[in-house]
Amino acid sequence: MSPATPQYSTLPRVGVIFNPRSHRNRQLCDEAAALPGVSVASPEKRGELAAVLAGFAEEGVECIAISGGDGTVRDVLTAGMRVFGDRWPLLAVIPAGKTNALSHDLGAPKHWTIQEAVAAVRDGKRVVRRPMIVRDVEGGGELAGFVLGAGLFTVAVNAGQDAHRLGAFDGVAVVATALWGIAQGLFGSDHNHWRRGAPMRIRVGQEGRELPRSARGDPRRRGMLLAATLERFAFGINPYGRLTGLKLAVMDHPRRRLMAMIPAVAWGWESEWLEKAGLHRCSTDRILLDLGDRFILDGEAFPAGSYELTEGPRLSFVVP
Repeated sequence: MSPATPQYSTLPRVGVIFNPRSHRNRQLCDEAAALPGVSVASPEKRGELAAVLAGFAEEGVECIAISGGDGTVRDVLTAGMRVFGDRWPLLAVIPAGKTNALSHDLGAPKHWTIQEAVAAVRDGKRVVRRPMIVRDVEGGGELAGFVLGAGLFTVAVNAGQDAHRLGAFDGVAVVATALWGIAQGLFGSDHNHWRRGAPMRIRVGQEGRELPRSARGDPRRRGMLLAATLERFAFGINPYGRLTGLKLAVMDHPRRRLMAMIPAVAWGWESEWLEKAGLHRCSTDRILLDLGDRFILDGEAFPAGSYELTEGPRLSFVVP
């Protein structure tokens, strides 16, 4: 028995959900199925997740381990809101997807194993995070995730998918896409899809006050929107400065001077000049969005429409 293998007699009851399409999951699934006290599910369709989670709840699992990327976590949390509400068991994230921003924020090891995650239920630390609840104002449906973007962000994620197809994952894809986006913003024309942005109206707070806007660009459009509840990002990126909770960053129009400052902004630079130049950042308890184009939530596109963003329940994640 290796030193990292937990003693089975002390194992908690753990339910493990695998994304069958994640590129790192095949071996992990076999390892988990051999562990006592562990229930394994690998649903092929999102619609099956609620039943899987309800089954875990009936079993009395102490922890739900999610093996996949950010999109898998989003789907599990979305389905689980109807099952657990505000009373979730512990959660663990095994980074096994193309993008793993949440696991980086939590401090989960890049090559964390199921055995180590199970052991951490007893011996590890707890990190609390609150997902973002995205409610469709007209349709009434809800999603739960951690990073939402629109405008330039949507274009960048689509470009990142091309990077994935070429074999670049996680940080490599992020850096390549970011550099390409900055270049397009600096040297492209306003007809370039990297610079067009998207039609959107943004209101914040319980009173729904309009987010300020500079005079740059089309007043009906914004260049980019990024909302998140994560606290730490890869490579030490800190686009929100000292803000906490539900955070919002909006670029009115990709002015070339502003685009040239994006690397400094991404690492936390703050200046009164930024808002005058059309970059707005704030933390709030509510965001109302009227979007005329698709948005991205944890790596996947969702349709245009009217949405309300609020913070979800406090979730406890186990880490080593």
